[in-house]
Amino acid sequence: MLRRKKPVEPVRIRLKKNDMVEVISGKWQGRTGKVLKVIRDQNKLLVEKVNLIKRHTRPSPTTGQGGIVEKEAPLPVSKVKLICPKCAAATRFRMTKTAEGKKARVCLKCKELIDG
Repeated sequence: MLRRKKPVEPVRIRLKKNDMVEVISGKWQGRTGKVLKVIRDQNKLLVEKVNLIKRHTRPSPTTGQGGIVEKEAPLPVSKVKLICPKCAAATRFRMTKTAEGKKARVCLKCKELIDG
């Protein structure tokens, strides 16, 4: 029988695909990786080469050869911090408006724009 996912209270996720993040707690603490996917309805992220699990797959015409496959499992958003591309540190960030009126993220350590 399939196990249903419990509905979660949505959180405003301001991390995007291809952001570099660092895991701040848990078994994978200190590891860094690129965000592969943002799962907004579960408040989770897929991070490249972090939180790896092993899946035993059967051979099929679509997947080809079976065997043990390692893949990323989703991580809660609260367990990661964004790495600022300017100061290369795991940091918190704030949303501000630029001179053109667009929203942009600002690093709270070096006060530089992260994007925008």
